[in-house]
Amino acid sequence: MTLPVALMGTDLIGQARTGTGKTLGFGIPLLQRTISPGEADYEELAAPGKPQALVVTPTRELTIQVAKDLETASTVRTVRILTVYGGVAYEPQLDALKKGVDVVVGTPGRLLDLANRGVLDLSHIKVLVLDEADEMLDLGFLPDVERILRKTPELRQTMLFSATMPSAVIALARTHMRHPLNIRAESHEDTEMVPTTAQFVYRAHDLDKPEVVARILQAEDRGRVMIFCRTKREASRLTDDLQDRGFKAAAIHGDLNQQARERALTRFRGDKIDVLICTDVAARGIDVEGVTHVINNTCPEDEKAYIHRIGRTGRAGASGIAVTFVDWPDVTRWKTINKALDLPYDEPQEIYSTSPELYHDLGIPTDAKGRIKPAREQREEKPAREPRRSEDRAEDGERPARKRNRTRKRTRSGQPLEENADVTTKTEVPPSTESATEAAEAPAERKPRKRARTRKSAQKPVDKAVETAAAEPANAEPVAAEPAQKAAPEPGTSPTVPLFTAPE
Repeated sequence: MTLPVALMGTDLIGQARTGTGKTLGFGIPLLQRTISPGEADYEELAAPGKPQALVVTPTRELTIQVAKDLETASTVRTVRILTVYGGVAYEPQLDALKKGVDVVVGTPGRLLDLANRGVLDLSHIKVLVLDEADEMLDLGFLPDVERILRKTPELRQTMLFSATMPSAVIALARTHMRHPLNIRAESHEDTEMVPTTAQFVYRAHDLDKPEVVARILQAEDRGRVMIFCRTKREASRLTDDLQDRGFKAAAIHGDLNQQARERALTRFRGDKIDVLICTDVAARGIDVEGVTHVINNTCPEDEKAYIHRIGRTGRAGASGIAVTFVDWPDVTRWKTINKALDLPYDEPQEIYSTSPELYHDLGIPTDAKGRIKPAREQREEKPAREPRRSEDRAEDGERPARKRNRTRKRTRSGQPLEENADVTTKTEVPPSTESATEAAEAPAERKPRKRARTRKSAQKPVDKAVETAAAEPANAEPVAAEPAQKAAPEPGTSPTVPLFTAPE
């Protein structure tokens, strides 16, 4: 339905259920209107090597997926496609822009960053696509998206695609488009959800959810499973719990770096793991084959989040199962979602990990437990390893083991011990007569010296004679030192009196 309209260059708003091929709905017209370097008209462009088409997506994972789908569709025409998103180095993206690109797929933040630096030129864009348009035109992304739109030519083709398109978003989108055509793949009476997805809504206790999830993961014909959580901490905690129970699980949330998120999604696609616990960063647009179950560990925020979450299963005509847990505080929120989507689950059934209804509805074996035997316990037990000797450690260049049977050389009081004394035993030996005599003849223990001077007296010493004279009054008579033996004065002479001048 979109190909004839999009190939003519008309603005359009496309809405269809999840998993119906919206990426190629805008990807094929976008690639068809792009001139690749191998064509004859490429040199006649106003700016060869500058981007001709731009696709804006809300998440990094969706950016990578859309770019891969476009690369698959452009294998014959060899269109140069560049992914631009945060969390990775700038250098590869800058080098690719210098060499020249034809199509750019990216998130708003990094696109604006490169455009403000002057390395990304958006003035020659002919086709602009907003994937998951209702999310892109939300209050969080709207300012960045408007800045990007102002950097593109006014006479461009603008296409918006999403599974959910509220009327308020359509009214806002028309302000940035020229006479857009609204294309919807189903009638207004049809539901926005995939009809081949079976839905189950339960009221479960928060402490019992890990047990319930562990039993659902043992259901019959279970393939890959995606579990959605409200917060990053909840996703991390549930991942650790399931791994401890023996399941091959990994997490995707905002606290992980980009390399860890890409590695987890790659392992999930490649059968390394079969359980992916994630927040709403993986709720939109992620397409993985073989996802049979989607579990909402917490109630979604609104009906749009619910539609996109359960849309990860039942894609491209396949069937799937969607299980939603509703806590007691979330009953009101769920009733709002149930009414908006016209679902028959106004009063969710209360279940526990031992409820027979859970086993019957989801096809769980009756002997399923909350913990499976980990793979490491299934391996043959290896014999206990013998401790390595010090000689072996020395040959291997390792530090020898520390000896623990050291002998003491002195007592706690500091007295040396005899060489032949046995210090390993704790029995007391009575002292001999000789040792008692030596102890009696030994000098008494020296007492510690007391401090002779205070800190004030530790200053620079002063001549005591000058200090004493300074302390005496000025008219005092000086006192001469008495000689060792007095000599009688000579006749006719007066005794000699020593002269002493007091300091001023």
